Amino acid sequence: MIKSQTEQPQLKILDLGCGKKKRPGSIGVDYSDRHNADIIHDLNIFPYPFESNSIDQIYLDNVLEHLDQPMRVMEEIYRITKVGGKVKVIVPYFRSIWAFIDPTHKTFYTVDSFAYYDPRHIICQRYDYTPARFLVEKIVFNESLTNDLFKKIIIKIANKYPNRYETYLSHLYPLDDITYYLTKP
Repeated sequence: MIKSQTEQPQLKILDLGCGKKKRPGSIGVDYSDRHNADIIHDLNIFPYPFESNSIDQIYLDNVLEHLDQPMRVMEEIYRITKVGGKVKVIVPYFRSIWAFIDPTHKTFYTVDSFAYYDPRHIICQRYDYTPARFLVEKIVFNESLTNDLFKKIIIKIANKYPNRYETYLSHLYPLDDITYYLTKP
Protein backbone atom coordinates (compact mmCIF):
# COMPACT_ATOMS: atom_id res chain seq x y z
CA MET A 1 0.00 0.00 0.00
CA ILE A 2 1.32 3.45 -0.93
CA LYS A 3 1.06 6.16 1.70
CA SER A 4 -0.64 9.36 0.68
CA GLN A 5 1.00 12.76 1.15
CA THR A 6 -0.94 13.31 4.37
CA GLU A 7 0.30 10.02 5.82
CA GLN A 8 3.98 10.78 5.14
CA PRO A 9 5.91 11.66 8.32
CA GLN A 10 6.44 15.41 8.60
CA LEU A 11 10.06 16.56 8.72
CA LYS A 12 10.91 18.57 11.80
CA ILE A 13 12.90 21.59 10.60
CA LEU A 14 14.42 24.31 12.79
CA ASP A 15 15.50 27.76 11.69
CA LEU A 16 17.77 28.83 14.54
CA GLY A 17 18.16 32.59 14.79
CA CYS A 18 15.41 33.03 12.18
CA GLY A 19 15.00 36.76 12.70
CA LYS A 20 12.43 38.24 10.32
CA LYS A 21 13.15 35.75 7.51
CA LYS A 22 12.00 32.41 8.86
CA ARG A 23 12.19 29.60 6.31
CA PRO A 24 8.79 28.30 5.17
CA GLY A 25 7.80 25.06 6.87
CA SER A 26 10.29 25.49 9.69
CA ILE A 27 10.02 26.16 13.41
CA GLY A 28 11.64 29.54 13.92
CA VAL A 29 13.74 30.10 17.04
CA ASP A 30 15.00 33.53 18.03
CA TYR A 31 15.72 35.53 21.18
CA SER A 32 13.40 38.37 20.20
CA ASP A 33 9.61 38.39 20.13
CA ARG A 34 9.80 41.16 17.48
CA HIS A 35 10.80 38.59 14.85
CA ASN A 36 9.00 35.70 13.15
CA ALA A 37 10.00 33.17 15.80
CA ASP A 38 7.67 30.41 16.91
CA ILE A 39 9.85 29.78 19.96
CA ILE A 40 11.55 32.56 21.89
CA HIS A 41 14.91 31.28 23.12
CA ASP A 42 18.38 32.79 23.50
CA LEU A 43 20.75 30.48 21.59
CA ASN A 44 23.49 31.30 24.11
CA ILE A 45 21.44 29.48 26.79
CA PHE A 46 21.76 25.68 27.01
CA PRO A 47 20.08 23.27 26.66
CA TYR A 48 17.84 24.21 23.76
CA PRO A 49 14.15 23.39 24.28
CA PHE A 50 14.15 20.28 22.07
CA GLU A 51 14.45 16.58 22.81
CA SER A 52 17.62 14.71 21.86
CA ASN A 53 17.61 13.17 18.35
CA SER A 54 14.34 14.88 17.42
CA ILE A 55 15.18 17.26 14.56
CA ASP A 56 15.56 16.33 10.86
CA GLN A 57 17.01 19.59 9.50
CA ILE A 58 18.54 22.70 11.04
CA TYR A 59 19.36 26.04 9.43
CA LEU A 60 21.69 28.64 10.92
CA ASP A 61 21.72 31.55 8.49
CA ASN A 62 24.20 34.24 9.58
CA VAL A 63 23.71 33.51 13.27
CA LEU A 64 26.59 31.32 14.49
CA GLU A 65 29.14 34.15 14.22
CA HIS A 66 27.07 36.17 16.73
CA LEU A 67 26.96 33.52 19.46
CA ASP A 68 29.27 33.32 22.48
CA GLN A 69 30.24 29.64 22.30
CA PRO A 70 29.99 28.26 18.75
CA MET A 71 31.47 24.89 19.71
CA ARG A 72 28.91 24.51 22.50
CA VAL A 73 26.18 25.52 20.01
CA MET A 74 27.35 22.78 17.63
CA GLU A 75 27.32 20.28 20.50
CA GLU A 76 23.72 21.23 21.24
CA ILE A 77 22.82 20.96 17.55
CA TYR A 78 24.46 17.54 17.53
CA ARG A 79 22.36 16.52 20.54
CA ILE A 80 19.02 17.51 19.02
CA THR A 81 19.65 16.37 15.42
CA LYS A 82 18.59 12.88 14.36
CA VAL A 83 21.19 10.50 12.92
CA GLY A 84 21.30 11.31 9.22
CA GLY A 85 19.90 14.77 9.93
CA LYS A 86 21.07 17.73 7.86
CA VAL A 87 22.50 21.02 9.11
CA LYS A 88 23.10 24.05 6.89
CA VAL A 89 25.32 26.79 8.31
CA ILE A 90 25.80 30.10 6.50
CA VAL A 91 28.41 32.52 7.88
CA PRO A 92 30.47 35.42 6.58
CA TYR A 93 33.76 34.26 5.08
CA PHE A 94 36.72 35.37 7.21
CA ARG A 95 38.29 37.43 4.40
CA SER A 96 35.07 39.32 3.68
CA ILE A 97 34.66 42.88 4.86
CA TRP A 98 31.21 41.75 6.02
CA ALA A 99 32.86 39.49 8.59
CA PHE A 100 34.46 42.50 10.27
CA ILE A 101 32.02 45.32 9.58
CA ASP A 102 29.45 44.05 12.10
CA PRO A 103 30.65 44.70 15.67
CA THR A 104 28.47 41.85 16.97
CA HIS A 105 30.47 39.17 15.11
CA LYS A 106 32.51 37.09 17.55
CA THR A 107 33.86 34.25 15.38
CA PHE A 108 35.26 34.05 11.85
CA TYR A 109 35.09 31.08 9.46
CA THR A 110 37.41 29.50 6.91
CA VAL A 111 37.14 26.52 4.57
CA ASP A 112 38.24 24.16 7.35
CA SER A 113 36.36 25.65 10.30
CA PHE A 114 34.03 22.64 10.47
CA ALA A 115 36.83 20.09 9.99
CA TYR A 116 36.98 19.92 13.81
CA TYR A 117 33.63 18.10 13.72
CA ASP A 118 34.27 15.78 10.75
CA PRO A 119 35.68 12.42 11.90
CA ARG A 120 37.09 11.83 8.39
CA HIS A 121 39.32 14.91 8.63
CA ILE A 122 42.81 14.87 10.12
CA ILE A 123 42.02 18.01 12.15
CA CYS A 124 39.18 16.22 13.96
CA GLN A 125 41.30 13.14 14.46
CA ARG A 126 44.21 15.14 15.86
CA TYR A 127 42.33 17.72 17.94
CA ASP A 128 39.47 15.98 19.69
CA TYR A 129 37.94 19.14 21.22
CA THR A 130 34.32 18.08 21.14
CA PRO A 131 32.13 14.98 20.99
CA ALA A 132 29.94 16.63 18.32
CA ARG A 133 30.45 14.99 14.94
CA PHE A 134 29.20 16.13 11.55
CA LEU A 135 30.27 15.04 8.09
CA VAL A 136 31.09 18.08 5.98
CA GLU A 137 29.29 17.13 2.77
CA LYS A 138 29.81 20.34 0.82
CA ILE A 139 31.20 23.87 1.16
CA VAL A 140 29.80 26.61 -1.09
CA PHE A 141 30.88 30.24 -1.43
CA ASN A 142 28.36 33.05 -2.04
CA GLU A 143 25.59 30.53 -2.66
CA SER A 144 22.61 32.87 -2.36
CA LEU A 145 24.21 36.22 -3.15
CA THR A 146 23.98 38.22 -6.36
CA ASN A 147 27.35 38.33 -8.07
CA ASP A 148 28.81 40.03 -11.15
CA LEU A 149 30.49 38.06 -13.94
CA PHE A 150 34.03 38.38 -12.56
CA LYS A 151 32.94 37.30 -9.09
CA LYS A 152 31.04 34.34 -10.60
CA ILE A 153 34.30 33.14 -12.15
CA ILE A 154 36.12 33.44 -8.80
CA ILE A 155 33.26 31.61 -7.08
CA LYS A 156 33.43 28.78 -9.61
CA ILE A 157 37.16 28.38 -8.89
CA ALA A 158 36.63 28.68 -5.11
CA ASN A 159 33.86 26.09 -5.07
CA LYS A 160 35.88 23.64 -7.17
CA TYR A 161 39.14 24.12 -5.23
CA PRO A 162 38.21 25.66 -1.84
CA ASN A 163 41.54 25.07 -0.08
CA ARG A 164 43.58 26.34 -3.03
CA TYR A 165 41.31 29.38 -3.34
CA GLU A 166 41.76 30.14 0.35
CA THR A 167 45.54 29.71 0.21
CA TYR A 168 46.33 31.48 -3.06
CA LEU A 169 43.47 33.77 -4.10
CA SER A 170 41.24 34.70 -1.17
CA HIS A 171 43.45 37.58 -0.05
CA LEU A 172 43.29 39.07 -3.56
CA TYR A 173 39.62 38.32 -4.31
CA PRO A 174 37.77 37.81 -1.02
CA LEU A 175 34.30 36.30 -1.27
CA ASP A 176 31.45 37.23 1.06
CA ASP A 177 30.00 34.16 2.72
CA ILE A 178 30.49 30.45 3.06
CA THR A 179 27.86 27.73 3.46
CA TYR A 180 28.57 24.39 5.08
CA TYR A 181 26.33 21.39 4.42
CA LEU A 182 26.64 18.96 7.32
CA THR A 183 25.19 15.54 8.12
CA LYS A 184 25.06 13.91 11.54
CA PRO A 185 26.64 10.45 11.14
